[in-house]
Amino acid sequence: MDNLKGKVAIVTGSGTGVGAATALLLAEKGCHVVINYSKSEKQAKETAAACEAKGVETLLCQADVSKDDDCQRMTAQTMKKWNRIDALVNNAGITKFCNHNNLDGLSSDDFIRIYSVNVIGAYQMTRAAAPHMKKTGRAAVVNVASTAALTGIGSSIAYAASKGALVTMTLSLARVLGPEIRVNAVCPGFIQSRWLMEGFGKDNYEKIKKYHEDASPLGVTATPEIVAEAILYFISGAGITTGETLIIDGGFHLSQVPLGRR
Repeated sequence: MDNLKGKVAIVTGSGTGVGAATALLLAEKGCHVVINYSKSEKQAKETAAACEAKGVETLLCQADVSKDDDCQRMTAQTMKKWNRIDALVNNAGITKFCNHNNLDGLSSDDFIRIYSVNVIGAYQMTRAAAPHMKKTGRAAVVNVASTAALTGIGSSIAYAASKGALVTMTLSLARVLGPEIRVNAVCPGFIQSRWLMEGFGKDNYEKIKKYHEDASPLGVTATPEIVAEAILYFISGAGITTGETLIIDGGFHLSQVPLGRR
């Protein structure tokens, strides 16, 4: 799918952060984009306007991916507008910030809520879009996971576990959706974002950011735009790659720092 002009992509959770950066990058390549949001309506409208300024069409869709009816509705609206779906980016995600040492800080409801969006939501979106994507013959699904899936660290144990499940699901879906649809995942590490700053608090955010930069061979942390470039690679390139996971963390996972003791 080298040429994205006139193609159509659904990007869940694309009002802000990585989702918004991905929608904008796809728009720059001439791809029409579905801008999905759950609560961030103002930001989603701004993202849609920025995409349209690049000469593409957008569809603004409020939907909660944890609800199957919403996933089916978003897919149906996309087909009604363009009659095709070439790419799906399962980016929508939630967490509960909870120190891993605090086992009493997470309830079963927390796990269910996080899994319902991060795992079940991605599954339901893929299931809804797959029949239409298969018709294009060369479609791509990209799941936005996290290095938390591979290291067991992150904003909470429930979040890390959900992203691990998403990586495993990527393998399963890659097997069953080929040859028409490629399914891959990106695993960003620490991302410079308002979401993490609000979750960790400004002082902790800066400390964690510096820790990651100091411990990584490249001395950097990711931005939403850097993650978006990796997502674009799996959509427009990587023509015979499926079931793969790409780590985007400046090499932090190579560090000898005892991460499990953080």
